[in-house]
Amino acid sequence: MLHASLFVENLRSRPHLTVWAMALVQGLLWTLVPALFYSAPPGQLPETIAIGHEFQLATYLGPPLAYWLADAAYHLGRFGVYLLAQACVVITYWAVFTLGTAIVGARHAAFAVVLMGGVYAFTVPTPEFGPGVLAMALWALALLHFWRAAVQRRLVYWIALGIDLGLLLLTSYASFIFLGLLLGYLLATERGRAQFTDIGPWIAGVIIVILTFPQLIWLDHPRGASLAPAAMNLQANPIAGLRLLGWLVTAHAGLVLLVLLAVGLPAKQRSELPTVERAPVDPEGRFFVYFFAFAPTAAMCLFAVLVGGTAPIPVAPLAVLSGLAVMAAAPDSLRLVHQRLAGFAWAAFVVLPPLLMIAAVTALPWIYNFDLSIGEPAGEMGRYFSESFQRRTGRPLAIIAGDEHIAALVALAAPSRPSLYLDATPERTPWVSRQDIETRGAVVVWLTTDSSGAPPPEIKARFPDLVPDVPRAFSRSVQGRLPLTRIGWGVIRPRNLASEPPPQVAPQIVPQVVPQAPQPQRQPPQQQRRPQQQR
Repeated sequence: MLHASLFVENLRSRPHLTVWAMALVQGLLWTLVPALFYSAPPGQLPETIAIGHEFQLATYLGPPLAYWLADAAYHLGRFGVYLLAQACVVITYWAVFTLGTAIVGARHAAFAVVLMGGVYAFTVPTPEFGPGVLAMALWALALLHFWRAAVQRRLVYWIALGIDLGLLLLTSYASFIFLGLLLGYLLATERGRAQFTDIGPWIAGVIIVILTFPQLIWLDHPRGASLAPAAMNLQANPIAGLRLLGWLVTAHAGLVLLVLLAVGLPAKQRSELPTVERAPVDPEGRFFVYFFAFAPTAAMCLFAVLVGGTAPIPVAPLAVLSGLAVMAAAPDSLRLVHQRLAGFAWAAFVVLPPLLMIAAVTALPWIYNFDLSIGEPAGEMGRYFSESFQRRTGRPLAIIAGDEHIAALVALAAPSRPSLYLDATPERTPWVSRQDIETRGAVVVWLTTDSSGAPPPEIKARFPDLVPDVPRAFSRSVQGRLPLTRIGWGVIRPRNLASEPPPQVAPQIVPQVVPQAPQPQRQPPQQQRRPQQQR
């Protein structure tokens, strides 16, 4: 008797509704869990927001768009940044499903999105919004619009493609490789080469130039050129390419497990198993999927070899078409062997990681002495150092320096939103100079384990006049067996604070004292009555 599980039946009968439900459930979980249980942003997100707050056209980490968006979303609190990251994931799923519907059919495209849930890059790291998460969504949209423009020959999508690629180039320098792959695909086919005789590709090119022109002008400036990332320096390192390839293979372990559970071994397949049917896939569509599923990985691995792994490489976009490539290679009549196990496995990949993160934050500190960065008391540190500087100088905290991670947390959580200054590599934070520190003052922070509060030798060498204060110990929201977070710190007072003239209040006090001089002439009421009685 043929029996299909509810999971498979929904995928077959309502693929659009099922995909939207899966995407929104995953996005909701990875928005609420960090917002409710993380006391500090994960990974490099504090540095990302701190850099975006300076509104620079380029930094040592690359183009500015992701950093600007992170800082703009932070105006809604950390919830806004997590919501923005999950919006990128939902957009990626929608773009892949829409593209897959045009190539392999809606049912197989829905299975492709399910397989994407088994890729590590689309689940656990997504709350850490940055260039990789934003580039993932823009690259998925670019592939969808490129298919509609170049293959389906719909002129209006060349405009959308130009916007996608322009924003992608404002997100990561590695996006030039993606742009080169699109051009290579057009040049590889006769139909693609014929596109250059139409106006569509040239419209897209004009839009790309318009969007990236301000950044190109900035990079032509000496200051902008000095901020070019290390990717501009070729340092061949084959290990870097192998490391990137190994990470990508490991990240697809969940996808491989879902495929094995769904398809099973050929010997175990039976005629009564549920099947998913589709029309034969067009060879051009299959080649499109294979090309953009494997060519970006090969190009990025080669890029990592050439630059020695020193440049930031967005990894998430490389896995955008992994699930769709599997479904493009699947047979037209797909039999599902372990449908229940596949459904439970997918639910585990989507629901279990957020639950594990909740347990790690709330229960792990009571079991094992393991310090998680997402459990650091960022809010308490930001308020304390900001208020301490305000009390001592009468000015809001404007600059924070010292340990890069701790300083970024303070820059993120302090009410005055101070500028981050990387004193070990000052060229990376050109928005702050030593003259600014002398003029506006700063707070220098570092991790410490003793009660003396002496700064590390490297910080002492960079700030020789720094007088350390008594270290401050902060407790986490869930302390458990973990030690207190002890932060050493010192205040650099503004040098012009002592040279400011005191407030001119003396002329206002003197007129109030002079009228009180004739007080001895006063007489009590009894002495004033006696002369009246004598009369």
